[in-house]
Amino acid sequence: MIKPVDRIPQKFLKHIENTDGLYEIRIKVRNDIYRVFCCFDEGKIVILFNGFQKKSQKTPRKEINKALKLKREYFNKKKGE
Repeated sequence: MIKPVDRIPQKFLKHIENTDGLYEIRIKVRNDIYRVFCCFDEGKIVILFNGFQKKSQKTPRKEINKALKLKREYFNKKKGE
């Protein structure tokens, strides 16, 4: 059953500290855990960036840096249009 909610629970969507608006979507499929980084554009659109399979407790810094780079590229390209 699908139930609408006002806020997405943190177990599904978590803000990544010290990243200026970068979030992590959490997806569990059987015993595997996946993460997809995203941000909000003007509060209306969710922009998805890189994803990876999480194998340790801590999110790898290289994945966060990759997402931040993609986020910068997205907003820089948007400014140029």
